[in-house]
Amino acid sequence: MLAPEKVLVLPCEDYTEESLRRAVEVALEQFLPGDLSGARVLVKPNLVAPRQASLSCTHPATVRAVCEGLLARGAEVRVGDSPAFGTTRSVARAAGLLAALKGLPVRLVSFRKKVRVALSCGLTVGLAREALCADLLVNLPRLKAHNQLLLTAAVKNLFGCVVGLEKPLLHARLGERGDLFFRMILEVAELLPVGLNLLDAVVAMEGQGPTGGRPRKLGYLFASGHPLALDTVLYQALGLSPEKVPLWKTALDLRLFGARPEEAVVEGDLPDLSDFQLPLRLSPVTFHPLRLLRGMLRRLLLRLRSGFLGIKEFS
Repeated sequence: MLAPEKVLVLPCEDYTEESLRRAVEVALEQFLPGDLSGARVLVKPNLVAPRQASLSCTHPATVRAVCEGLLARGAEVRVGDSPAFGTTRSVARAAGLLAALKGLPVRLVSFRKKVRVALSCGLTVGLAREALCADLLVNLPRLKAHNQLLLTAAVKNLFGCVVGLEKPLLHARLGERGDLFFRMILEVAELLPVGLNLLDAVVAMEGQGPTGGRPRKLGYLFASGHPLALDTVLYQALGLSPEKVPLWKTALDLRLFGARPEEAVVEGDLPDLSDFQLPLRLSPVTFHPLRLLRGMLRRLLLRLRSGFLGIKEFS
């Protein structure tokens, strides 16, 4: 029988350098101890869109603190994502991440090259080569309400390793096929070389996420080596039941390790977040043709605008 996965609840009052360094160091010592010299580490924040980027994306100070901790251990660090809208660099600029990483020997990468991977659920998806080929992936989600999945945390953030337009196409293809969309997300998370998941819940987004909600100060980081175990502990803190969280219910139906509360052990004081405001009703997961076309046109316009402004990306 597998031992329960450890989940740390780390108080972090604000985004000051001192607060973050202290909490991040505890997480790194617990889950990535020792020397990382020469290790190729991909830091995967949530860079969703330019809209309200200071709240919808992982806070840039959190990303910098993690990068500094990894660099101090000798790692070769890259930061990358595949935004829902806009380019990686344009969203990073809007979120303040480019400024936050200035002066660090860290490269920002765009997920463009992909590897086709066959999943046991019968699908084939294109995953970012940068994510699959990294020695280690550090997953940095931000806690947000989500109008289709109720909320996003560690597991959902790893769906960002699916490259580019394939993400909305998967929404369109799978949204009306039972739980297949959720099964796909869960399997993608299991395929990636994740060594640390660090959830930014210092200031979260409640209400109507993932881009249109409002800030809610919570003052915590959640850390674990196992994304599903971290999410399960978070669901408990939020006072949720599996019936309300599609990803959690699907994980339990599939009997995935980490989905049951007894498969995660909490270190630290688990806060009562039951008054955190989440959507009362969920929108369909599927993207119907007209919405998909509008989204593709919006992505194209944002990419063209980024090129017109001279915002270049590294691949």
